[in-house]
Amino acid sequence: MTYEPRIDDKIVQAAPFARPILEHLRALVHRVIPEADEAIKWGMPHFTYRDKNIAGMAAFKAHCAFIIHGDGRQGDAMGQFGKIATLADLPPEHELDAKLLEAKARIDSEGTALKRPAKAKPNAARSIAMPDDFSAALAGNGAAAATFAGFPPSHRYDYLEWITEAKRPETRAKRIGEALEWLAEGKRRNWKYER
Repeated sequence: MTYEPRIDDKIVQAAPFARPILEHLRALVHRVIPEADEAIKWGMPHFTYRDKNIAGMAAFKAHCAFIIHGDGRQGDAMGQFGKIATLADLPPEHELDAKLLEAKARIDSEGTALKRPAKAKPNAARSIAMPDDFSAALAGNGAAAATFAGFPPSHRYDYLEWITEAKRPETRAKRIGEALEWLAEGKRRNWKYER
């Protein structure tokens, strides 16, 4: 069992009403699943078992939430147990114990089940032939050609896919022009979405 100091920080920073709830839930998970580790995932305290999420908790302005992963039910707030404003809002401990043990059993059974083959990565083993018009345009722009040649296959694929998907010749010509401009600046195809 690994305790995560950032969870201590989250509990200390929570509103006064939330601290006893979060401390109670943390102790409950460790009592029921002593092998559970702790992590921060999606900015929230989580508990993991065999490197899989088993439960999570969060504190908000006026309530807390508790999630048992894989249960499949959703309450009126994040998690299956609704808005938890006091310890009295929690279901009886034997119910929580049972649900945590069910989640642990699900994870254990996944480990013994036959695993499906992994799906191929989106751009793995795919390639698009270099279109003549784009090749000619690159030949006339040394900076763009150098950037394109230096990119890994996945980045080259992104540009080639975008250009060859154009249905109209004028759209394709516009995309080639934009590609040359972006490549000359050293930009990847989806540079607008990068931080």
